[in-house]
Amino acid sequence: MGLEVIKFGGVNPNSLSFSSSVTKSPLLPLTMVVPLKPQRKVSGLCTATTKRNPKRLKYSAPRFSRGDGLLYVEVDQSGDDTWKLEPIVKLLKEGAVGVIPTDTVYAIVCDLKSQSSIERLRRIKEIETSKPLSILCHSLRDIDTYTLGFPRGNGQGSTNVFRVVKHCLPGPYTFILPASKELPKQCIRNGTTPKYAARKTVGIRMPDDAVCQAILEEMGAPLISTSVKWAKGEEWILDPVAIADVYGPMGIDFVVAAGVRVADPSTVVDMTGDSPIIIRQGKGPKQDWMTVKEDEDSTMSVS
Repeated sequence: MGLEVIKFGGVNPNSLSFSSSVTKSPLLPLTMVVPLKPQRKVSGLCTATTKRNPKRLKYSAPRFSRGDGLLYVEVDQSGDDTWKLEPIVKLLKEGAVGVIPTDTVYAIVCDLKSQSSIERLRRIKEIETSKPLSILCHSLRDIDTYTLGFPRGNGQGSTNVFRVVKHCLPGPYTFILPASKELPKQCIRNGTTPKYAARKTVGIRMPDDAVCQAILEEMGAPLISTSVKWAKGEEWILDPVAIADVYGPMGIDFVVAAGVRVADPSTVVDMTGDSPIIIRQGKGPKQDWMTVKEDEDSTMSVS
């Protein structure tokens, strides 16, 4: 088995932790050495030598590439190499806007408490300030902090939703809940004058995705989130290479690539009324305690 040297393009490897399968060479302090994967055979006849898409090659090596101001990081969907996410978490804490995977489609995210980052996310995605954005949460504790929580029943026949909803999380659902005072106020501009208003409701997601959860855990707080779609379109962009090509020139700071997603968004459930109502059916299956809204028109920017 041969060895391949991968350079880090400006990222200090001493600031990164290394798994047991990766060793630092004392002779090459700015590189790391990893085993080459054995070549696959095509139809049992010859070694695969097919040409790769030039755009995909652009982001495939080195693993950390900083071109045109964009940091592109490839990670395994299983989350086995989450050490690669340390630069991403650092960027997010410094106010970056970037793209990460979820258990549905890719999402553009930024720090929940950074108003300047949220405004930049809106400009990049061309989202009006009046349109609410959902948040990605790591745990039920986050949900309890930034919302008033799930209905717990009144002992007179109403469903204790909190008890049953725990079986859906983490998972491909967006639950719209009453917001708590801990949720940062939303900036609504009147011309050039910023105005801040408390949000009455918020859509929360707890994705069942190892990479997304690793980022949220290291952040220690939720992230503002909106799904990645084609500019001025209603279709999701599912390939991280295409996302980098489309949104890189628009000003995003990074892309975390964890494979191509499937075009199946989250199921959106409104929990602010007397009963849970599905306002958009997506990847999450309908539960017995949910009802379906006849007009599936959601104004929440969710993924």
